[in-house]
Amino acid sequence: METERPRINNYSDLKVYKLSYQLALEIHRMTLKFPAFERVELASQLRRAATSVPINIAEGYGRKRSSEDFKRFLVIAMGSCNEVSVILDLAHDLGYFSKEVHSQFKDRYDQVGRTINKLIQVWK
Repeated sequence: METERPRINNYSDLKVYKLSYQLALEIHRMTLKFPAFERVELASQLRRAATSVPINIAEGYGRKRSSEDFKRFLVIAMGSCNEVSVILDLAHDLGYFSKEVHSQFKDRYDQVGRTINKLIQVWK
């Protein structure tokens, strides 16, 4: 018995979009607790990288008629995902949040990256 694939009518129907959007919100809130001097530097860069992931998924989906365009935006989203991961390492090593918070965000961004990679491979 074959299962029916869920219909995707909009970028916001993509699970990877929903997860990356939620993570961007959480990152934004977390960075508001960084030291004042870092809110302009490292925190700002972390927020931009985190928001870049769902933004590029959404923009790419808008160009989904061209498989190559969509995949190009997904690759950009994956790059932003990696950027978030590095900045999370830096912020943790600088003592801006706990090991537990670091691990939770890293695990979730790894999941986003794997999902984006899978989407790149299967999108036609």
